[in-house]
Amino acid sequence: MRPEKPAAADHVDVDHIAEAARLERTADLYPEDAEQLLIQAAAHLELAGDRDRATTLYDRLLSPTAPHPPSAPLLIRALKASNLWEYGHEAEARAIIDGVRTASPRDPAPWVIVAESLEAHDELEQAQATFTEAAALLVPVTTTDPPYATHPLLFGRHRVRRLLGAEHDEWDALADRVSTASVSLDELHDPKRVWSLGSENPAELRAEIARIQAELGSYREALSRPFPVAILHWPSSELTELLTAYPSLTSEYPSHEAHLSTIESSLRELSTSGTPNLGIVTGTVPSYEAFAASEATSPEDPSLLPQYATTLAARGRAVSWPPERGGDCWCGSGRGYGECHGAPSA
Repeated sequence: MRPEKPAAADHVDVDHIAEAARLERTADLYPEDAEQLLIQAAAHLELAGDRDRATTLYDRLLSPTAPHPPSAPLLIRALKASNLWEYGHEAEARAIIDGVRTASPRDPAPWVIVAESLEAHDELEQAQATFTEAAALLVPVTTTDPPYATHPLLFGRHRVRRLLGAEHDEWDALADRVSTASVSLDELHDPKRVWSLGSENPAELRAEIARIQAELGSYREALSRPFPVAILHWPSSELTELLTAYPSLTSEYPSHEAHLSTIESSLRELSTSGTPNLGIVTGTVPSYEAFAASEATSPEDPSLLPQYATTLAARGRAVSWPPERGGDCWCGSGRGYGECHGAPSA
């Protein structure tokens, strides 16, 4: 599933051109959020069939003269390639896809998009190879709880291998374990399913309806969680500025070290309780004050802090937790996560 597809795409009465225009206007008003807003606008244009304009938005984000360099250039390139191939620019799309694969992104989303593009154009062997490259990089086969963001990668790989008739391997077994659908992935990805829709056997038709309902349930679950459950992080300088301006918040943040420890322990508790799709958002005092003003609330109100975190996450500012294998710690120390807050004793 393309992560930028708007949830409203399921409704036939959406005016995608108008929605894209609204998002573009909003991006002009809030340039710091232009990346997420223009990606959504491009998705609406694709749904409306205006793929040339969608490419223009991707190029705008990737332009060296853009006011803010993109935070996810490989994701944007992957989306551009997928879009280009859909309206006849196959050679350019393939070149971009090769570039994304060579860059080996640490984010699962670009991998999923280029692999699904290959799959959509019947390049099943290349799609499987792409999914497998990503799995080898991002999902150790020994893990029992792969990050939520890698689930589409595992499911896509399982689907393509099922179409190719490949035997199950360790990553396929892992995909089966993390799937929450009421029907097994083997059934959902069965290449013969299309034939059962033309069957005259009521039992076969009922079974296929049950499989479709299970698939829809999985999609709805994904759409209901479009951004992570995020914990608010204040860098040391920002926290000092915050507490100097609003000393009553010292009760929430007795020290920066305690603040960092609370973030890690809270995320671990959420993970242990089964909450998927966790992340961290970094706050700044000017941004927080602007948010408080927009809510007509004092920045000293501690109940505003989780609302601020949720708003930042909804604006695409969350960084997935835990960090990818070998990645730096989220706290900004410059040390590896496994040597810092990810250490067993942390």
